Amino acid sequence: MRVNINVNGQDVTADDVWPGESLLYVLRERLGLPGSKNACEQGECGSCTVYLDDVTVCSCMVAAGQAEGREVRTVEGLAEGPGKGGDRPLNTVQQAFLDAGAVQCGFCTPGLLVQTDDLLNRTVDAGRPAPTDPEIREALAGNLCRCTGYEKILDAVRLAAARRTDTDPAGSTA
Repeated sequence: MRVNINVNGQDVTADDVWPGESLLYVLRERLGLPGSKNACEQGECGSCTVYLDDVTVCSCMVAAGQAEGREVRTVEGLAEGPGKGGDRPLNTVQQAFLDAGAVQCGFCTPGLLVQTDDLLNRTVDAGRPAPTDPEIREALAGNLCRCTGYEKILDAVRLAAARRTDTDPAGSTA
């Protein structure tokens, strides 16, 4: 079957899609967007988290056909400005994860970035103060990391929130 999706602002078509194929497989293997990771294939780890019509989902649990005519934004789509992929400037969340040292092996990172972006969209960008630690923990509860104790990840979320509200102690609004 053919699936037409808007991915990161561009209309794309995937041909010869098997009816049971996941959105994750289409994104990675058919459309060349390897950012979302294939880890558990059961919707338990969060490594494949993407936006589907502005709602975060585990793309391993979405049949490709369910994305027909819909908008998908991947971790690659978080980067800002003109250009493609690695040529585009990182957004606030991506830069904060780097600056806080929250990236280790990188397997969980794409899902954490998307989920953090969503959390900040729902809080800071909606005019609320930065999310509380319990709100951060709840938002990221579906994203598993095997490398860390999560403290650097929490630091990165706090840093990104501060930068979005222009209260970054370093004065950066990256």
